[in-house]
Amino acid sequence: MPELPEVEAIKVQLEKFLLNKKIVSIDVINRKVFQGDEKKLIGGLVKKVRRFGKVTSIDLSNGYSILTHVKLTGQYIYRGPELKSEILSKKVIGGIPGVHTHLIIKFDKGILYYNDVRRFGWIRVIKTSQVENEPFIKKLGPEPFKNLTFNIFEEILLKTKRNIKTLLMDQSKLSGVGNIYANDALWLAKIDPRRQADSLSSLEALSLFKAIEMVLKSGLKYGGASELAFVTPDGGEGQYQNYSLVYGHEGEICKSCKINKIEKFFLGGRGTYICPVCQK
Repeated sequence: MPELPEVEAIKVQLEKFLLNKKIVSIDVINRKVFQGDEKKLIGGLVKKVRRFGKVTSIDLSNGYSILTHVKLTGQYIYRGPELKSEILSKKVIGGIPGVHTHLIIKFDKGILYYNDVRRFGWIRVIKTSQVENEPFIKKLGPEPFKNLTFNIFEEILLKTKRNIKTLLMDQSKLSGVGNIYANDALWLAKIDPRRQADSLSSLEALSLFKAIEMVLKSGLKYGGASELAFVTPDGGEGQYQNYSLVYGHEGEICKSCKINKIEKFFLGGRGTYICPVCQK
C-alpha cells in the first residue's frame, strides 16, 4: 500500500497539474468506490491539494473537496497539455480509460482518471470545512517532518509492549509509515522488528527516529516505490524500489555486515526483512 512518499508524490503532481482548473464534468463509473453527489463538484476550481498521512484532499473553490485514499491498487492518471510526454506505466492495467477505470473527471484543460484493479480505494465528496474532522483523519497519529518530534516518538514507544515494526505501521500511532519504509528504517537502526517497543533504549529510539526520517527522505527523493501498483499521476513510476536498503532483498548479502544473507519472515501478516547479524 502506498506510504508517505508515494502519496506525497501523488499530492505534488495533482497540485501541479490541476491547480486553478475548473471541473467541467464527472463520470462516476463505479459507485462502490465513489461516495457522495458529484454534482456538488461541478464548476469548482482546484485551489489546493493536501495530504493527511495516506489520504489526499483536493480542495475546490466552491467549498467542497474530493477526499481520497488509493489503498492497495488505486491510481490517479492525468492527461493534459502540461505533460511533456504521455508515458503510461505497464502497471496501469487495461489502460485509460479501461476496464479498471472507475471515475473520470474532466477539467477545462485536462482529464483525471481513477483506476483501481482491486477496488479497495475510496473517493468521497465532502465539505472542505469538514475534511480535518473526518474520523479517519482525526485518528491519525503524528507524522514525520510535520508534528512528530523525538520526545513524542519516544513516548509512543514507551507506552506499548507491541513489536516495534507493527507499531511503526499503526497509523493511529504514527502516520505515513508502512511496510517498505518500516523494514528499511529498522535495518538502518540495527533493530530487530520483533523487539517490544518499550524495550528500546533512548539511544536506540533516537537512532530509529533518525532512520525513519532518512528512509522517508530517500523515498521522497525517488518519487516513492512502484514495486506493485503505485504510479504517479503523469503515468510514470517511482524508483525507490531500486534503492531500498533491505526490503525485497531476501537471500542477498547484507549491505552492512557483508556476511549474512537477508532473511524474510512474516510479522503481523506482512513480509519482514532482516539481517540476523546486524539487527538486535
